[in-house]
Amino acid sequence: MAEMRRQRPGTMRLIDATQYRLPLAAWVSILHRVSGAMMFVLLPFVIWLFDVSVTSEISYERFTTAFGAGIGFVPGTLVKLVVLGLIWAYLHHFIAGVRHLWMDMTHSVSAAQGRSSAVVTLGLSLLLTVALGAKLFGLY
Repeated sequence: MAEMRRQRPGTMRLIDATQYRLPLAAWVSILHRVSGAMMFVLLPFVIWLFDVSVTSEISYERFTTAFGAGIGFVPGTLVKLVVLGLIWAYLHHFIAGVRHLWMDMTHSVSAAQGRSSAVVTLGLSLLLTVALGAKLFGLY
């Protein structure tokens, strides 16, 4: 009876995916997809912001007050956080895309080069996001 309970060769076993430690390049790749999806989902908001900002002087005033007073029941701080998320998504997606193009053109696919370019991608996108976020929240 004990031999019947033993797992037979070739059968599937459940794998605990939380036990894997992903390399930094994998995180950059996952975040590249997340940032692309985020920009796609928020595209109507971006189009609305652009439309309101360029239609007229009155609509531009409405655009600038959205960051202070908010939009309807949505507070201005939440609008700024959504815009900050869009800033990060654009910057990360752009920089990670340039990283992929560079890797494709130079055939740089070693683990060391992948890790170093992933560090540069994450560092640069976060640094630029913090700088633009500081400007967005009026710190300078």
